[in-house]
Amino acid sequence: MSLRHWPDAERPRERLLAQGAEALSDAELLALLLGTGPRGSNAVAHAKALLAQCGGLRGLLDRPPQALLRLPGLGPARAGALCAALALGRRHLEAGLSRGAALDSPALAGEYFARWLRAAPRERFGVLFLDNRHRLLAAEVLFEGGLDQAAVHPRVVAKRAIELNAAAVLLGHNHPSGMAEPSAADRRLTQQLKEALALVEVRLLDHFVVGDGPPVSMAGRGWV
Repeated sequence: MSLRHWPDAERPRERLLAQGAEALSDAELLALLLGTGPRGSNAVAHAKALLAQCGGLRGLLDRPPQALLRLPGLGPARAGALCAALALGRRHLEAGLSRGAALDSPALAGEYFARWLRAAPRERFGVLFLDNRHRLLAAEVLFEGGLDQAAVHPRVVAKRAIELNAAAVLLGHNHPSGMAEPSAADRRLTQQLKEALALVEVRLLDHFVVGDGPPVSMAGRGWV
């Protein structure tokens, strides 16, 4: 049945406006972006089918635009809408940080790294450079590929911190395998970076490892 034939109290758009986005399922929120479904299917049914095919919301939204176009019922307009919605969510988070809010909350910093790095198909090492009040100066990916002590150069991180006149940094990298548990190599690298930054009087506040679940804070484990 088309959504326009549903009772008003059950339609996703009306429920969102009356109750907020939290009242809607992933499929219902996705349906609002899709607008309509293929012939013989409404937008909610189409959204449920896409989520089932892709293994959930992350499996769908982590796909690059060309991969979205290969999914049933997603032409350029709908694929573009999904990519735009995801980009707006990331930019909303970035805008909140750029307004000068202090990054004193591990949860906020972890959320930033998760949105920033989780979808990357290869390992990426990102750095948030902060001033002496822990406000964001810059967010940069400094290294990409197979990350280890040989690939991530502490002197590069320290040099960039000096250039930006940063007083502290937050580090984060993703594990494309989805397993966020830090490895022994991750712990050794963190210690090397902490020591290199200390030489130029820059504090390492935390190092987050991003996988499928919540990011792991090394400071929270007592490793920073």
